[in-house]
Amino acid sequence: MAETLISAGVLARENDQSFITQGPITVGAAIIGPTAKGPVEIPTVVTSYSDYQSKFGTTITSGSGVYSYFTSIAAYNYFQNGGESLLVSRVVNGTYTAADATVAGNEDVTAVTFKTIGEGVLMNSTSSLNSDGSMDSGSVDNVRWEIVNSNTGSGTFDLLVRRGDDTTNDKSVVETWTNLSLDPFSSDYVARRIGDQTSTYASDGTSYYLQTTGAYPNASRYIRVSEVNTPTPNYLDNSGVAKTAYTSSIPTVSAGGFDNATGDVKGGAKFYESIDSSDTQGLVGTDYTDMINLLSNSDDYKFNILIVPGLYDVDYSTQLTSIISNTQNRGDNLLVLDLVKHGQSVSDVTNKAASRNTSYAASYWPWVQVIDPDTGKQVWVPASTVMAGVFAYNDSVSEPWFAPAGINRGGLGQVVRPERKLAQATRDELYTSKVNPIASFPGTGVVVYGQKTLQTKSTALDRVNVRRLLIEMKSYISNVSQNLVFEQNSAATRNNFLAQVNPYLEGIQQRQGLYAFKVVMDDSNNTADVIDRNELIGQIYVQPTRTAEYIYLDFNVTPTGAAFPA
Repeated sequence: MAETLISAGVLARENDQSFITQGPITVGAAIIGPTAKGPVEIPTVVTSYSDYQSKFGTTITSGSGVYSYFTSIAAYNYFQNGGESLLVSRVVNGTYTAADATVAGNEDVTAVTFKTIGEGVLMNSTSSLNSDGSMDSGSVDNVRWEIVNSNTGSGTFDLLVRRGDDTTNDKSVVETWTNLSLDPFSSDYVARRIGDQTSTYASDGTSYYLQTTGAYPNASRYIRVSEVNTPTPNYLDNSGVAKTAYTSSIPTVSAGGFDNATGDVKGGAKFYESIDSSDTQGLVGTDYTDMINLLSNSDDYKFNILIVPGLYDVDYSTQLTSIISNTQNRGDNLLVLDLVKHGQSVSDVTNKAASRNTSYAASYWPWVQVIDPDTGKQVWVPASTVMAGVFAYNDSVSEPWFAPAGINRGGLGQVVRPERKLAQATRDELYTSKVNPIASFPGTGVVVYGQKTLQTKSTALDRVNVRRLLIEMKSYISNVSQNLVFEQNSAATRNNFLAQVNPYLEGIQQRQGLYAFKVVMDDSNNTADVIDRNELIGQIYVQPTRTAEYIYLDFNVTPTGAAFPA
């Protein structure tokens, strides 16, 4: 339809404003690190700490000691402070495989083989049964299986997934699957119901992705079908009677555990304040490479904060440089960067901070001591371990464009004490050097007392709250714009965009994120030559709200009888 009138007449134009304005996509934090169990190098979302424990475990044994990874402590702090979702990417040192279990049918025919979702020797639960029906290798972190009903007439069976440390008389059932079938044409086909997919990290040298095999998504949290060894296609004949050729394939009432998993943390690994350039929780820097590459994919993995506790910049700069590059290219998240290992000087910290220049990363120091929720021990952790919780709390009580710092939103109630108490002069030195101090005040406790990014140039983006404001706005507006690709380059399309973006920015302004804004998408920046190039141009001008970080109070002592100014 014509957009202008050449001769006298009436032009009827449509502006479709019937759409419902979509809300921002809710995304949480992401963490790369080792875990006690769980899928290896498969980013997995958890929504609570109990969900994390179920999928990734808690403590591990190395030598004669029991430890928790920084990953677990960070996850606990994140959810305790209001975090809603956490993307966990497990990294390991060496080869890890899943445990398996073979379930037999009548006449000892192998019916179906299951594998655990988690990988590593921790998943092995098979051993000889004790008198109470427990297994020596069974634990809270692994599972066992039991067939409780078997019906050769219908060709169905029931499967219980039990916790590895339960007993015959005190079963702890974590999942129940009823009326399963080995018939691939049945809606109750065991692979269809439970799932049979597995994913592995893959790369063609320029892109990084997960290669998925298997036909059915995994519905179980604990196991998947590895193979249906003796399928029973069309188990019932036309008269509804079981075919005798298949009846021996149906699993019999039985129980067992899982075995043959490989991969374990090395003995004598270094944890907490002992990590160094050669050993960080039993890993080395290159163990993180695959997941660093994979999380560069902003289409598949959404998050707004990224932490990698265990990698610090002095000894793991190669990996952290890659993460910073990915973060800048993605443009939708902030990296919390640890600079040094435990026990370093202020000059070590400031010198390292000076070597970084980006508004997409922020650093906090010193290390802090916390109570490990799973061992009860007081342990030392790098600042990034607790900072994800600070950001979560900030966002739950205010907005991402508020400063995650200060007494109101930067309190670290879970911290026992910082590595060292910072005097005012030391805090000044750190803040001048782009490092956010973690301070301790009598009667107040431990507090994050800074919100600078690692950007060297003094602009609005040298503050965390402004960087996160831009991340939030870009994420929403980019998503709106995605819906306009291949639409008509007309006034109606532009008005569609403006009708969604202007109310959104007005909402941010009302919630103290912006002083002012202006959105331009009209004929002034979409001229004929722009349209002929199949381009649609929008320009967004914003004035971010700044924070009050330096408060000056003048107390003026006047003579008796002096008049106060109005």
